[in-house]
Amino acid sequence: MKKIIFILPFLLSFSVFSQQKITLQECYDLMQQNYPLAQQTKLLEKQTNFTLEAIKTEKLPQFDLASQATYQSDVIEVPIPNSNIRPLNKDQYRATLNVNQLIYGGGQINAALKEKKADLLTKQKQIEVNLYGLKSQVNQLYFSVLLVQEKEFILKAKKEQLQEKLKEVKSGIKNGIIIPSSDKVLQAELLKLEQAFTSLKFQKENLYDTLSSVLGIVLRPTTTLEKPIISIGSKDEIQRPEIALFDFKKSQIEASEDLLTKQTAPKLVGFATGGYGNPGLNMLDNSFQGFYITGVKLNWKLFDWNATKKKRDALAVSKEIVSNEAEIFDLQTHIALQDQQKEIEKLEAFISTDSAIIALRNEVLETTASQLKNGVITSSVYITELTNLYEDQNALSTHKIELLLAKANYNTIKGN
Repeated sequence: MKKIIFILPFLLSFSVFSQQKITLQECYDLMQQNYPLAQQTKLLEKQTNFTLEAIKTEKLPQFDLASQATYQSDVIEVPIPNSNIRPLNKDQYRATLNVNQLIYGGGQINAALKEKKADLLTKQKQIEVNLYGLKSQVNQLYFSVLLVQEKEFILKAKKEQLQEKLKEVKSGIKNGIIIPSSDKVLQAELLKLEQAFTSLKFQKENLYDTLSSVLGIVLRPTTTLEKPIISIGSKDEIQRPEIALFDFKKSQIEASEDLLTKQTAPKLVGFATGGYGNPGLNMLDNSFQGFYITGVKLNWKLFDWNATKKKRDALAVSKEIVSNEAEIFDLQTHIALQDQQKEIEKLEAFISTDSAIIALRNEVLETTASQLKNGVITSSVYITELTNLYEDQNALSTHKIELLLAKANYNTIKGN
């Protein structure tokens, strides 16, 4: 019963959503929230937290246990006659517990933590860039659905006009004004329209299924996609996430450089060793003894055959590569914006011409409709002119949707 109560609101939310409208911005948001790639952001953060905790343990005391049993061919003997000093046993045993505590590490641990955090930010920004790249796919799917909706609207208007004209033709045939069988031509055209509706239905369902997969939700064909009002705005700077990614990459390289420098710094370690063995520290006492040693030690690598310098030079080249990638991205983005701007201007010119063509087609169709009503022409001539008009209307609606798509792509390329 509890499971039913839990599942019911979940199902209701889907049924309500399938009946409401959805905007282009909502599609962007849903894609960024639900697309499987988005889950990697939290996974990377979780992974990095484990790594950071592991690095921090280097500041804590380090314990290790060691034991050994050996047999050696010879041992030290005291060459003094009648000294009563027994030589060591050739079989020897020792067990030790060693403790090392880092006192001063030259900032290497903090530098390693900083480098890992920079790596996390870079990877997360890369995921954001990859998700942003999906916006173009959302644009294509969204406006393809809008185009199908426009085509359905135009077909419905054409169907209504044909049905009205069919009534007039049947009345004209009955009164002997229009030749018989003229209504058959109109009926055949109506059947063709039904085929067109069926084709659009399957095309729309396929687009909704694909868009649902990208958004991570269930979109029903009853869901209405709102036609957005899109402005490309002024020619301000590009605001793509790739720009921030380049900055993160450079910060990561700088963190690696800092870590490289800290790795060559001197390290001061305190240590203590406690053990039990035969012999102990007193080599003249041939028995099992407990013992301990404590002290500090300094490690400082003074010469590494220029390995550190070569690694630093390699990081400097990596930074230059990132700068070069940023320049290439900026160039390609501006080229893409110019191409998209030309596409917008072309479609705006098409729309202006489409409107003039449709106005002329309407005048021709009015004349043709009057001639058909009076039996001057056949219904085939009328259908030809009607089809011409609706093809031009379809071209106008297509160009309008393509214009919106071009503007949406322009903003996507720019990062608005």
